[in-house]
Order: sequence, then structure tokens, then C-alpha cells
Amino acid sequence: MQATDIVNNFKSFDYKKIQGLGVAGVVLAILAMVILPLPAFLLDILFSFNIALSIVVMLVVVYTLKPMDFGSFPTVILIATVLRLALNIASTRVVLLEGHQGGDAAGQVIAAFGEVVIGGNYAVGLVVFAILMIINFKVVTAGAGRISEVSARFTLDSMPGKQMAIDADLNAGFISQEEAVDRRKEITDEADFYGSMDGASKFVKGDAIAGLLIMLINIAGGLLIGMIQYGLDFSSAIEIYTLLTIGDGLVAQIPSLLLSVATAIIVTRQNDSIELGDQLSGQLAKPKVMYVAAAILFIMGIVPGMPHVAFLSLAACLAGCGYYMQNYVGVDSPKKGALVKSGSKPGSSGAVSDTPAPTANPEPQEISWNDVQPMDVIGLEVGYRLIPLVDKTQGGELLSRIKGVRKKLSQELGFLVPPVHIRDNLDLSPNIYRISLMGVVVGEAEIYHDREMAINPGQVFGNIQGVKTTDPAFGLEAVWINVEQREQAQSLGYTVVDAATVVATHLSHLLTNNSSQLLGHEEAQNLLDMLAKTYEKLVDGLVPDMLSLSVLVKVLQNLLHEGVAIRDMRTIVQTLVEYAPKSQDPDVLTAAVRIALRKLIIQDICQELPDLPVITFAPELEQMLHNSMQTAGAEGAGIEPGLAERIQTALIDASQQQEMNGEPAVLLTSGVLRSVLARFTKNTVPGLHVLSYQEIPDDKQIRIVNSVGQ
Repeated sequence: MQATDIVNNFKSFDYKKIQGLGVAGVVLAILAMVILPLPAFLLDILFSFNIALSIVVMLVVVYTLKPMDFGSFPTVILIATVLRLALNIASTRVVLLEGHQGGDAAGQVIAAFGEVVIGGNYAVGLVVFAILMIINFKVVTAGAGRISEVSARFTLDSMPGKQMAIDADLNAGFISQEEAVDRRKEITDEADFYGSMDGASKFVKGDAIAGLLIMLINIAGGLLIGMIQYGLDFSSAIEIYTLLTIGDGLVAQIPSLLLSVATAIIVTRQNDSIELGDQLSGQLAKPKVMYVAAAILFIMGIVPGMPHVAFLSLAACLAGCGYYMQNYVGVDSPKKGALVKSGSKPGSSGAVSDTPAPTANPEPQEISWNDVQPMDVIGLEVGYRLIPLVDKTQGGELLSRIKGVRKKLSQELGFLVPPVHIRDNLDLSPNIYRISLMGVVVGEAEIYHDREMAINPGQVFGNIQGVKTTDPAFGLEAVWINVEQREQAQSLGYTVVDAATVVATHLSHLLTNNSSQLLGHEEAQNLLDMLAKTYEKLVDGLVPDMLSLSVLVKVLQNLLHEGVAIRDMRTIVQTLVEYAPKSQDPDVLTAAVRIALRKLIIQDICQELPDLPVITFAPELEQMLHNSMQTAGAEGAGIEPGLAERIQTALIDASQQQEMNGEPAVLLTSGVLRSVLARFTKNTVPGLHVLSYQEIPDDKQIRIVNSVGQ
């Protein structure tokens, strides 16, 4: 076979066939080392491989961006520990069998560590080995084991809070379903990793103990074999076998110490995507610290009797490092764009601008229609301390969060939600933000952009220190905490969100409750134009031949006001085409459209429930309400105030009971009363859905859970 054929065969070889055989080969090699005697030269190769493996693992840990990127580390620790113990068994066999022939009989590596590292003095070797054992067992391994236990416990305890935070971001539209799946997988992988690290730290601790016991057994066994079998005197036997045993122990303990340090590093790393060197340099490189340390060393260096050259040279080096950091690296220098001018106009992206206001023209110009600014449909004003939330140059995330809210609501409601215009306002308190619709303030709250909100979802396992507050969107008890307290709060059962999420969730809640105000003539016409691209014949002739655009807008607003999405415009237009010749009353048309959309309405209310739990009125009470409507005309004006208050209280109690049961609150009544009761309970009984008997699909079973008035 020619050389070219060999090269071609080498290139065409399918390496996928042998993938995964590496670990199996290592396991078989370990088994062979335990059972079969190994020659000295092969021990040298394996000991060198063990040291190289420990160095590689140590460097991988140092250069890994985040702990989870080295998820196989616990398995690597197990394999390296078993490999090292197998080498101890193999080397012990060689030392005891061939040690009487001299130091090289057990291999060059063991002999070198026995002669070179400790100078051939077994007393020094014992001291060095004992120090290594103390450092490894009592310092590094003990600390790493404790951190692994605490990390595993807190990671598992914080899983429910993290899962709720993901669900909150998903419901608010900040993340997609795929991103939520990825984040849940990341949380699961993190819990598995730290749980495995807790167990892996026990391997490291057991390895340190085994090293000490193996050394003692080898020394005692070597003395007995050397003196009894080979006739050596006590001093010769203890010198030969102690040196070989200590050399063997040092060869094993140095890789063990490296892996222990690697374990300690990975469990003490922050879960951020940054190399360890960059993390340390970014946190330790402080010019002020360098200057103070240089001054202390300088004072120590000029004290009589001190080593002047060492201290003064180090003082000069530290002072030079501080000067370099301050003037060339830019540490502690103020961030550009940190100040945003007040009263600036919002840009096209909706963010406040950091451009200074232009100098006023000394000559006043004639005013024009350009000076009359249109009213913002949706406005968000922030105090000056909240400007970093909306300034991209300062890492503000609120703009992207708001875009996510608009996208999610547009998909759920069925029309494009108008853009949110953001501006700073010096008239507000520094930490206050204000949300307005059509210039009318609908919500405001105080937040802290550099803190996070820990929300009590209903059951927590302890209190956490911070500024007590209330979640502005849903009124839940909450606490503003420092970022460092996040893991602690999640382990106690709190749902922790940042300030941008608080604002975005509040905005989403307000826009959902006031969605009818966001839809106008322009949006309605755009919906018709989009529908006409697919169903041209259906749309032709509806506006203005059958209905005016104003009536269509009113019908759509009624649906949104009652919490019904207008995604199914085809069914809505079909119903209006059918009923428009009979009536032009928006309320009548709205009732007809609701009946046509009954399956979609029920699906949005009860999701996957097999039946629909409903609250009803007692027959006598419902008849009384019918009579009141006929007497007063409409709008519920004929309901006696005392009766209205009792009905409201009963509905609130029934709605809360349904919420505790984890089921939707639905009031089922007649079509005559439905619209009146829907307006009556809109703001007084939050979360209550009012349906008529005609709006229940034929294939949907109902289950009466409460009857008001009995």
C-alpha cells in the first residue's frame, strides 16, 4: 500500500464510529491497573498523564465563562479521582515488590519526587506531605464542600420562584415560548449541576483521606516486607520505603490538590458569562486601592530594619499600576451619557434623548400649527432617577420590554396597540413614573431602578429586609431589595423581578383593562383593509352602505371593554353583515357578535376545563332585576341601592371563592340583564365574566357552583 493510500484512508475514516469510546476505555484501563501489575515505565506515563489531566481541568475551569458551561465537571472529578486511586494501587504494588532494589525500581517519576522535590530526606518528605494534606483536606476541600452544600440547597429552594418569574415574563410578553422553555431548561440544568457538585465534593474529600491512609499502610507494609522478606535493617528499610511512599504520595496529592482548587473555584464563581481573569481584574482594579496599598508599603519600607528594596519597589509598582488604571484603562471614570436632559422630546424609538436643548433664539418667531402637539394615545413619564431605565446608553431595558408588551397585546387583542411615548418630567418625584391614556393619568407608582422587587405570591417561608411596597399592577405585598438579595428572596418563595419588569407589567395590565380606549376609527379601518385582502366580498358594502364606521368602532370598543378579543374579524364582520339590516344599535349588534364568538369567549375563560363553573341568580332575584329593568328602562338605574350593594358583596365573595379554587369566576344570566350587569361589575368585581345563556356553546357543559340570592 502506498503512502498516498494510507493518507486517503486516514482522511476518509469515519471518526463518529469511535466517538464515546474514550470514557469506556478509561474505565477499562482503571480496572486493568487495579488487577494487573504494571511495569515502571508505564507507571511513569500514567503518572504524567494524571498530572497533565489535572492541569488541563484546572485551566478549563479558570477560562470557562460560567460554571454551567462546564456541566460535566462532576463526572470529570469522579473519573480523575478513581484514576488516581487506581494509580495508587498499581504504584503500591510496584513499590512493595521492587522497592528493595533501589529508588528507580518503582519508576522515574516516583523516584524524582522522592529525591528532587524533598531532597532525599524522608523526614522533610513527611512534613511536606502532612502540610499538603492539611491544605487539601482542612482548607480547600472543606471549604469547597460547604459551599457546594449551600449552593445546592439554595438552588433547589429558589427553583419555584425562578419558575414563577419565567411564567410572569412569558405572560407579560417579554419572552417567547421557546425562550421560556430554554430558561426552564437552564434552571433545571443549574439545579442538577449544583446537586452533582455537592456529591462530587465528597469524592474530593474522600480522596484526601484515602491518600493519608494509603501512605501509612505503604510505610508499615514496606517496613515489614523489607525487614522480614528481604533482610534489610530498620534504617535502610525505613529510608527506602518511606522515600518511595512519600514520592508516590506527592505524585498523587499534587493532582488531587489541583482538582480540589478547581472544585473550589467553580463553586465560588458567579453565574455570569465572563472569564475569571476578566472578572477579577474588573473588580480588583481600583486606582484608589492601589494608591493606599502603595502608601502603606512605602511607610513600611522606610522603617529602619525593614527590607527597603523589596517594600519600596513594590510600592512603586502599585503606584504605577494605579496611575495606569486611572489614566489609560478608564476605571472609575464617569460613564458617558449618564445625564439625560429634562424636558427633551421623545425620539422616533420612544426613548428620551440625551441631547442638550438648543440655545433659545433671541428673536421670537410667529407661532404656527406646528406648535400644537397632538395628544399621545399612550404616554409614560419618568422621574429623573428613572432615566437609566429608558436610556439605551446606560443599559436601559424598558424600551425592549415595552415593545414586547405591545407585540403580545396586539396578538392577543387583535389590533395594533399604538406606540408608547416616553419622556422625562422634572415635576415628578425622582423615583415616580406615570402612565397616561389620552392625556389622562391611569396609573403611577414609585420604583427604584437599582433594586429589584420581591413579590409575595401568597405563601413565603420568611421575611426579607428591604423597603416595603405594593406591586402596582396587582396590589400584592412586595419588598424592594438589593440585587445581592435575589437568591435569598427566591429561596424564601418570593417572585423577584427587576424595575423594568415592574413598569412593563403595570403598563400591560393597564392597557389590557383599557384596551377599548386604544381602538379608534383608524385602527378599525386598518382591520377592514387587512380582512379585505382575503375576504374582499365579505367586506365590500359593509361600510358605509350597511353600517357607518362609527357604529363599527363602537361595537369593537364594546367587545374590548367586556374583555372579548377581536382577533376573529371574519366572524365579527359576517355577523354585522347579517344583523345590520335589522338594527343599527351598537348594543344589539354587540350582543349578536358575542353570541357568534361564544366558542372563542369560552375558550379564553375556561381554557382546558372539561366544564364551565358558573354563578347564577336565584329565580326570584333574577325576576326582580328583570322588573327593575323594565321599570327604569336600562343601565340598572332601577335597582334599589341596598339591593345593589348586597348583590355586589355576594358576587365579590363568590368570585374570591372561585379564585381560591383555581377556577374562573363566571356569572350566568339572561341576555336582557347581561350588558347591564357587565357594566355594573366591571370595576366593582374584578375578574368576573358575565355571560348570557345564549353565549354558552351547545357542546359545553355548565356546573353551578354558587347561587346568589338563596
